[in-house]
Amino acid sequence: MTRMVLALMFSASLAACYGLLTAGSLAADVLLIEEVRQAARMDLPSNGMKQSDVRNRYGVPAKEDAPVGDPPITRWDYNGWSVYFEYDLVLYTVLHKGQVLDDNKG
Repeated sequence: MTRMVLALMFSASLAACYGLLTAGSLAADVLLIEEVRQAARMDLPSNGMKQSDVRNRYGVPAKEDAPVGDPPITRWDYNGWSVYFEYDLVLYTVLHKGQVLDDNKG
């Protein structure tokens, strides 16, 4: 009888832990999806833009890293995001961690 009670208690504890983990995972997934949606609405450089167009539209970056590798990859850091270039063209733009959520708190 004691084994049966312990087994039931263990099963209930395991189920409760699984429920908490699943709920946390679902909340994180929803948060990530919302952040992706908000990022898509932001005015950021798009793939294929030239460096001169990025500089004209968004201004001088806070930091410019020298080209690295072959083909040369360059990173420019702005406030809240970074843009990566291959030669003279934008490869992709990356938001800094938590940037979307921080901008929407006000």
